[in-house]
Order: sequence, then structure tokens, then C-alpha cells
Amino acid sequence: MSTHPGSPAARETVVLGVIGGSGLYAMDALENTESVTLTTPFGAPSGPYTVGTLARPDKAPLRAVFLPRHGPGHKVLPSEINYRANIHGLKQLGVTHLLSVSAVGSLREEVEPGHIVFPDQFIDRTKHRQTSFFGEGVVGHVQFGHPTTEGLRTLAREAAQTTGATVHDGGACIVIDGPAFSTQAESELYRRWGARIIGMTALPEAKLAREAELAYSLLAMSTDYDCWHDEEVSVEAVVAVMKANVDIARKTIVALAERLPEKTASLPYPRACENAVMTAPDAMPAEVRERLDLIIGHYL
Repeated sequence: MSTHPGSPAARETVVLGVIGGSGLYAMDALENTESVTLTTPFGAPSGPYTVGTLARPDKAPLRAVFLPRHGPGHKVLPSEINYRANIHGLKQLGVTHLLSVSAVGSLREEVEPGHIVFPDQFIDRTKHRQTSFFGEGVVGHVQFGHPTTEGLRTLAREAAQTTGATVHDGGACIVIDGPAFSTQAESELYRRWGARIIGMTALPEAKLAREAELAYSLLAMSTDYDCWHDEEVSVEAVVAVMKANVDIARKTIVALAERLPEKTASLPYPRACENAVMTAPDAMPAEVRERLDLIIGHYL
């Protein structure tokens, strides 16, 4: 009997996935690369995946997969991204741990443009996105109280600190649809809610990563103070800060790879779907069960 690709037996080796955000469109450190175009039961991903290895001193090379979420040439709006296809494709390629890189606005004085934040909470203000693999005859409810994976987040934060960047630990990232930036009233409201940063892409990405049983951490690159601070956000200012931030992100990825263990037993990914499915297997529509095979098939 063959090993199911979603089972623990098939996912014993750590494979790092990286989703690049605004400005991060390639991983220069990847070696032995190939471009892989995939189809998924949820449609087409943002573009081809780059699969390769990251060299590590005194360790075996680490298999890694990179995808720019906005597609080649940055042509896809935050609400146009097919998050389900992106995450499904990463799991098809064996990813167990996912580092998501995203440009964000700061809602706190201490988080200056150019700083890095590793949030541990999210507030969802999106309205027009597919947020789950489940539905159409199969009901599942994963736990999402702690939406990032602490072990991976800690290693990623430590990796970022080696770059010399100012790194902030924790806080809530509020996620909006965009593509317009917030109004000043919204920005002030989010500050009163206690959010630390604001972005447009971490959700439903993090929710889908949880359903796909990928460990997840967000590397949030502060590019501006949103509009609460002193002036309107401009794309020109964002891009200027983003270019410096991208170099930090690339160095962080390399340093994270050096810290990752070889086996998932040493840095577990969440077994989120183990007791999440409410629908009896014999009541599942055959086509939906087939579509969800990589997500829950190893439990069925």
C-alpha cells in the first residue's frame, strides 16, 4: 500500500516553503532550481513555483519551494490571489513549514518603516475571499486560536535578528481587502483595537495553511505608518522602504534554513485536521472527497 502524501510518514523531512510578497519576487539563494507549473483542484496558483535547495553549513541542503503571491510581474491584486491554489500547490510539492513574507503598514509608533514584525495574532477584515478548503458537502472546523506556529515563528524571528534589523516580537496583524489603503478613521479604529500592523494578504493564507497542516509564520516588513501617523501612504515611499526590507527578508530566509532541523519530529507542523471533520466519510460527495484528498485523505 502506497504512503498517502498528506500522512506523517510522507512528511518526515522538513521542506521550507516561502511565499514572497511585494518586492520579493525571487529567492537568489536557491540552488539546483527548477520551475514547476501545477494544477490544483482549486484552480491555478499565482504562477510557477521555483523548487530548489538552500545550502547549509554542516547540514544537508534544505529543500525549499518559492512562490511570489502576486504572480510574475506583480499583476494580481490581494483579493484576486487564489490562496487555496497557492497553498494546495505548496503541499503538493512537499512543503511542511511555510514562511510568508509581506509588506505591512505600522499602527504603532515603535514599529518604524524598515522594521520587521513577527505577529502572533490576526484580525480578519476581508470580505471577498475563499477562506477554506472545506464546503460543498464536507464540513471541517480547524482550531485557529493561535494562528502562527510558535516553534517556526521563534526560529524565523531569531534568524531575522542576525541581519541587524530591528525586529518586533508578537502583536496582531489586521488584514483588509485593499487594494486601497485605509481611511484615517479606520486606521485609528484598528489602533484602538490594539492591532500592531496592517496588511492585505496574510488571510486567508494563514487559515488555509492551518487546514493544509503547514506550520506557518509571517515575516511582516513595515514600509509605512499607515495614515494615522502624519500623512497619506504613498506607493513611492512604500517602494523605497521595501527595497531595503527585501534584502533583510532574503538574509532571514538563509539564516532560517540554517536553523531548521532535518526532521519534522523536531519541529512539528500542526495536525489540525485530525479531529476537525464533522461529515461522515460515507456522506461525503465523491467529487468533493477527491478534491480534498491531499488535505484530509490521510485521515479518511
